[in-house]
Amino acid sequence: MVMVMTNYPRTARINDLIRAELSDLLRRKVKDPRVASVSVTAVSTTPDFGQARIMISLLEPAAETLALAGLNRAAGFLRGELGRRLRLKKVPTLLFEVDQTVEEAARLQRLLDSLEEEGPS
Repeated sequence: MVMVMTNYPRTARINDLIRAELSDLLRRKVKDPRVASVSVTAVSTTPDFGQARIMISLLEPAAETLALAGLNRAAGFLRGELGRRLRLKKVPTLLFEVDQTVEEAARLQRLLDSLEEEGPS
């Protein structure tokens, strides 16, 4: 799947609305314990709003598989609630992914630290 980032204000606004509403729905409406520690970090929709890639982070990284299973199970409910709350003409299909940016940043920092320790050659 190719996600295209656009700089259109409407797309950015809808992405932010979807992120905020999903965060609220996960906190208040979804009772599945597998998604209790999930935070929505970002949303990226395709230009036609057919799909939305939902980036999530977890308090317990070991529970990734369970959390994704819970989110995929609740995707239909979440999509329906988004349609009611946001009144969009077309509600995107929700695709959940674990946000790896924090882990990637930590890895890069460790690499930089190791280079500093080695010193100039």
